[in-house]
Amino acid sequence: MFPGQGAQRAGLGLVWRDHPAWSVVERAEAALDRSFAHLLLDPDASLDRTEDAQLSVLLTSLMAWETVAPTLASVVGFAGHSLGQVTALIAAGALGFEDGIRLAARRAHHTQDAAERRPGEMMVLLGAAVDQALELCESGDGQCWLANDNAPGQVVVAGTPAGVADAEERAGSFGVRRATRLRVGGAFHTPLMADASAAFADDLRTVPLSQLSAPVVSNGDARAYDDGDGWRQRLEDHLVRPVRWRESVETLVSMGATHLAEVGPGSILAGLARRIVPGVPVQGSELPLQEVPA
Repeated sequence: MFPGQGAQRAGLGLVWRDHPAWSVVERAEAALDRSFAHLLLDPDASLDRTEDAQLSVLLTSLMAWETVAPTLASVVGFAGHSLGQVTALIAAGALGFEDGIRLAARRAHHTQDAAERRPGEMMVLLGAAVDQALELCESGDGQCWLANDNAPGQVVVAGTPAGVADAEERAGSFGVRRATRLRVGGAFHTPLMADASAAFADDLRTVPLSQLSAPVVSNGDARAYDDGDGWRQRLEDHLVRPVRWRESVETLVSMGATHLAEVGPGSILAGLARRIVPGVPVQGSELPLQEVPA
């Protein structure tokens, strides 16, 4: 399981600087002809920009994957939360490293641009079910939509600043225990990202995609796919569709996964997985990542 934006923090790369996997960063810098080291090594670096946040998470996740991959006897399937889908496709072999890095950079650029043109916010609803979140959004005066179904009792909505403010004010009357704004740069996975989706489609038309070594579960419909070309449309669509993460984790287990591992910075996805599939062993990331059960 590969994390997405939200897992970033300053100094993510400090523990990796003298590790062989740091070559991931050097290869990415060569592919894009720009420096990333300062984003990963400076404990005071600002990661407020969507582009910087996404690329720092992607590179840290790929360093972790390069470290843990040789220890795995088999992989039943991959999944990635939002941006993590691109990481998952690189890990599964659908995207070559340089093509994947360039595609992730274009995705980050488009979402940053769309967020600046159509500002938005996101808000997590604790103690809420999907139906409650949908009813809250649909009954409001502003533009607000379901953005993430993360785990039982944790749903994220997003929309215009006015739409989110309206939902926040009314959340208690819909049985929501707590509504908390997220520190993100836009209303991701909503119609406000339509411009990003359209622009990203142009990049996806030309990127080479190969057969996968193991299926990747799509955020859009929580189904597993092992084809390459089909991911062009899935990656385009997922910018404007909710992340169905709860169902995605359930799909991994239904495929036969007996262990789940978060590969990348932090342990947000590991914590969600423990709530989604209690009883299934889950490992959060330790950097550098330790061996995962086969």
